[in-house]
Parts: sequence; C-alpha cells; structure tokens
Amino acid sequence: MDIFKPLDLSRDSHNTEDPSIERVHCLIIGSGPAGYTAAIYAARANLKPVLYTGLQMGGQLTTTTDVENFPGYPDGITGPGMMEDFKKQAERFGTEIRFGIATNADFSDKLLRVTFDENNIIEADTVIIATGATARYLGLEAESRYAGMGVSACATCDGFFYKGKDVAVVGGGDTAAEEATYLAGLCRKVYLIVRRNELRASKAMQEKVLNNPKIDILWEHQTVDLFGENGVEGAVLVKKKGTPEEEIVKIKIDGFFLAIGHTPNSDVFKVFLETDVTGYIKTIPGTTKTTIPGVFAAGDVQDPVYRQAVTAAGSGCMAAIDAERYLSECLNNTL
Repeated sequence: MDIFKPLDLSRDSHNTEDPSIERVHCLIIGSGPAGYTAAIYAARANLKPVLYTGLQMGGQLTTTTDVENFPGYPDGITGPGMMEDFKKQAERFGTEIRFGIATNADFSDKLLRVTFDENNIIEADTVIIATGATARYLGLEAESRYAGMGVSACATCDGFFYKGKDVAVVGGGDTAAEEATYLAGLCRKVYLIVRRNELRASKAMQEKVLNNPKIDILWEHQTVDLFGENGVEGAVLVKKKGTPEEEIVKIKIDGFFLAIGHTPNSDVFKVFLETDVTGYIKTIPGTTKTTIPGVFAAGDVQDPVYRQAVTAAGSGCMAAIDAERYLSECLNNTL
C-alpha cells in the first residue's frame, strides 16, 4: 500500500520563460542512500525527480568494501554493489539521473534555483539536498592506499570485521572516545592515539575510556604512516613530536579508524539555509523541512549523530514525502 497517492503533475516540467533554464518539479542533489531513496519515493509519487549525483556517485558507501548491517542483504554486499541496486531501483520508477556538481544556489524566490557545473541552471518547485558529509582524514598517502583494506572512518560500520583483533582510533574528542569504547566491546585491544596530553571529550566519555582495560591511550602521539602487505598491519607514530624526547613508535594493528570529525557538504547552500557551527543543515525536528519552504535536507548533510546508510535512507524517504505534501498544498492553494 502506497503511503501517498501520485500527484497529477502533467504540465510540462521543461516549460520556462528563459529557454536556457530548465524547470523541474523535484530536484534531488546527491546519490547516496538518502538521495536515491528520496528519488524512489518521489518517482513513485509522480514528482518526476531529476537527480544530480555529485562528484562521488553513490556517496561514501562506494569507498566501503563490505556492508553487512543494511537490512535486506543477509549475506552482505559491497558498498558499490548496494548503491548500484539503489540506482537501478530509482531509474526503474522514472528518476532521471545525471552527473553534475552543484556550484551555486538561489533560494530567494518561490522557484528554487540551483546551478550545476557553473552554467547549467535548474529551477525547481522542490529541492531535496542529500549531499552527505565527508570524513576528515590526516592527509597521509597510506590512508588512500589502504582504503577499504584496514582504514575506516566509521567504527559502527566496520568494527565487526575486526572482532578479536587489535585496532587503533585517532582522535581525542567525544567521537573518538565513543568509537574506542564501541570497538573495545568487539576487539582484543584498542589504541587511542591522542595528539595532545589530554582528551577533549566530555568528562563522562573520558571516564569510560580511562576505565576500560582494553583501551590503551597513547598520549602525545601522531600517526605518520601505515604499513602492511595486503592491508593494514601496523602504524608508525611519532611521540612528542618536535621536543627533545621525540621518538618513533611502531604498533601492530589490523584496523585504523579515523575519528576526527566529518565536514557536511553544505557550503553551496549556507547563504540561504540555517546550519550549525560545523555546517550541518538544520531541519525542523521530526521532518526534513529547512527554513526555506520547498527545500528539504536528508542524510548525513543534516545528521551529525548517526551517519548510517539505513538512517540516511529513512530520511530520504521522509524528504520525498515532505516534498510531495508541500506540492499538494501548493496545488490545492491554486485551485
């Protein structure tokens, strides 16, 4: 049973006074779980969605080798494989998928305008922003070399693969403390690599880390390299860098987790939308509605807490329903 019935949007979506500007009913920006799920629901509601993939088609999951915690895949699936399934399902219901990057936005008028690749202008009745967030890395060449082979930015996603093994977490804030604690429940040993001689995490999280016998805090250490033949086998650290006591330290690990934060991909929209100090787009609680009517945000670009594929997909569904209801209200008000 459908959650909502399809709208009658039979007018020509490409009709606009300026032939250089394309007009669409529902514009979706981003091709991760949130974007593709929004497209599936929007297409089935006859919103005729046009989806722009962004630079990384499929989002962060395309850098993940195995996904075992997404419902419906009892044997697991690769990240790229799962996103290809999402893409096919969105296309099956009529979503038009295009490669392009949003480079400018103008939400000052009722017709919402987004520019792609500097010169391709789209005017939309509704816009769903699902541009995701980018994990922060240290900038080591080894992080790219071992991507999907021991390097991860999500303990909840990948921690299970290191059950009974030794891992390291980089960071000193709440996220690092939470991930180290989570991994300590799975792994044999967890090194928490802290750049300074103190933790930035809250007192409660500090106590959890300090009182966990499986967590070994390496104070005043910085990672400079990773090593291993077929994946991460260890890390090279510098202790007390730049001091007379500086020394090189090597640790043996099977997994290396980054927990130094994420950067939401929201810069293009910040002029018009309210964000928090980090850049996550603020939405009305319980909805995907932003401060601009007709503009909705879904997935990691508005979620600083969970950042999971399944929660992103759920918010993509919400965004499509919110967009459909918004358009229904607009049509009813014109009758």
